[in-house]
Amino acid sequence: MTSKVSRKYILLIASAAVILAVSLVSVHSRAASQSKAVLAPTSAASFIVAGPGSVEPLSENIQIGSELSGKIRSVNVEEGDTVHKGQVLAVLQNDDYRAEVLSAQAQVLAKEATLRKVVNGARTQERSEALSTVRAAEAVMNNARSEMDRRQKLFDAGVISRDEFERYAREYDVAKANYQENVEHHSLVDDHAREEDRSFAEADLQLARAQLEQAQAKYEKTLIKSPIDGTVLRKHHRNGESVSNSSTVPDPILTVGDKDVLRVRMDVDENDVNKVHVGQRAYVTADAYGKQKFWGKVVRVGELLGPKNVRTDEPTERVDKKVLETLVELEKGVDLPVGLRVDSYIVGDAEVATAQTR
Repeated sequence: MTSKVSRKYILLIASAAVILAVSLVSVHSRAASQSKAVLAPTSAASFIVAGPGSVEPLSENIQIGSELSGKIRSVNVEEGDTVHKGQVLAVLQNDDYRAEVLSAQAQVLAKEATLRKVVNGARTQERSEALSTVRAAEAVMNNARSEMDRRQKLFDAGVISRDEFERYAREYDVAKANYQENVEHHSLVDDHAREEDRSFAEADLQLARAQLEQAQAKYEKTLIKSPIDGTVLRKHHRNGESVSNSSTVPDPILTVGDKDVLRVRMDVDENDVNKVHVGQRAYVTADAYGKQKFWGKVVRVGELLGPKNVRTDEPTERVDKKVLETLVELEKGVDLPVGLRVDSYIVGDAEVATAQTR
């Protein structure tokens, strides 16, 4: 009798334990479901667009070449040097171009002198000399005329022969022609410049000046100058090396960039383009810097999808997908090597708020 009662109590206790365990499991499941239901909207409200990127200067990489083919006389900078806009970075061999400039300058001086001579006319001394010559020729002519008139009377009286009279007549004709020639010369010296002479001299001077400008432009092309204020990123050529001007095969002498502010050119997958817009916060990480985040913001979103620019070298990477180029401008003061491959993350607004709260 006592044994049966004991078994009955044991069965009741076991049943109560089972019921209690089932109840606890049920309550825990409902709590977990409610927790997921609360967290789901928060998770959906924030997102991160990730993609590979590459660091570049604010100005992008500017490759500086030469418009002329030739040999480099000197490269005046080294990698890492700070340069200023207009600074001469390299010089080509240019002795022949310099000689052309000097020759053109001499031509301009000569043409300017010619124009002044045409405009001003003859000097006072030249005018006086021409007038004196006219007066002398006039005296000779008058004397020859007097001799001819006297011989004319003698010939009419039968005193002299015809040959003698004609000889004096010829002397008068010669003196008269000489006088007229000197009068015309004096008029030319004493007169103002003709309009056509002045126009020709002015045009000749303009041509000489144009040739000087052309020679100077060629000479300036041998001086390789920096187009921006920035830093020398790469030195491609050394002193004495030849450089070519080719439209098909670029041959830069130097690469410069403005590193005052850095940017990251990020590849955004085509499936994520609807999540990206200008002004979003973003950060980048790099293996060399561990978990350190370098923050910035999206400053430009591309308009055209294209092939990938940055490869991650991952075996699972798909290269057939198109990407949208997006520029992330890093905060001022961030110092990263140009060309460094980074992992880029564009952060949603909710994620930014969470990060700021933390």
